Amino acid sequence: MEYSLALQLSHATEVGAIAAARAAGFGDKKGADGAAVKAMRKYLNGVDFRGKVVIGEGERDKAPMLYIGEKLGTSKGKAVDIAVDPLENTNATAALGPRAIAVLAASERGGLFHAPDMYMEKLVVGPDAAGKVHLDETPKKNLKAVAKALDRDIRDLVIMFLDRERNEELIAKVREAGARVKLALDGDLLPGVAACMRGTGVHGVMGIGAAPEGVMTAAAMVCLGGGMQGRFWPKNDDEAKRLKAMGGSLRKIYSEKELASGKTIIFCATGVTNGDLLKGVRFFGGGARTHTLVMSTQTGKIRLVDTTHVFDKKEIDFHL
Repeated sequence: MEYSLALQLSHATEVGAIAAARAAGFGDKKGADGAAVKAMRKYLNGVDFRGKVVIGEGERDKAPMLYIGEKLGTSKGKAVDIAVDPLENTNATAALGPRAIAVLAASERGGLFHAPDMYMEKLVVGPDAAGKVHLDETPKKNLKAVAKALDRDIRDLVIMFLDRERNEELIAKVREAGARVKLALDGDLLPGVAACMRGTGVHGVMGIGAAPEGVMTAAAMVCLGGGMQGRFWPKNDDEAKRLKAMGGSLRKIYSEKELASGKTIIFCATGVTNGDLLKGVRFFGGGARTHTLVMSTQTGKIRLVDTTHVFDKKEIDFHL
């Protein structure tokens, strides 16, 4: 599954990223998102697998493409569940800001939690600190545990949050405990991946973000050996009822292995705009270059793939 399907799925995020990047910088986040959705869906429908979207576009507004429950592929090959965000960080794409990506996770049937479109409390750390923190502990105690695991002082830690009013109290406590805070305007998925990789300058992710992206973060954590804890955070009774209907629990703290429980997990992300971890799409006459992260539990390999895509036969400068 890993050798063939992981490569094919990475191509899906590449075509999505290229389509989104073509529409980037025009102030139209819906247009960029729609371009990525259309490109990824068209590609995935040509893959020899029996795909099913378990996390996708428009649970609430019943989007016409890559909606939850949509079947993808040629109906040949393995049965695969797909969690997909064709364009995470649409605002950044519209303004050519940082860290927009096309991303998906995949597993065998039943291997990814069917998270509803609502918020989730999250705590994400790298492999050294996995199992040594807890979502219900005080920020100071968790920061001490992370600092000890990384053999450094709390003041040397950088914790990422989504820049949202709902996170302000926790941000203040983290700063009060002595750690530095890096704010993301949108998108808390890649910061979780960055926390698992040395040299990125990110040592953890805290705060409330989107639950579907939480499942994809969990898939990445399983591939990377990182730790994640998440608890659903419905805003109202309707969201709580929807969570219950989808088999979720309000009080339970889910681990990364509960959110991404499959025996085989594949994670792919391609940069749309430049970020700390992935470069954005770079166009040139006749083609484009993409930068993609591909991981799988089957081999334990983590690949950063720099790909040149040739659109026509014009002379190409491969050094862009």
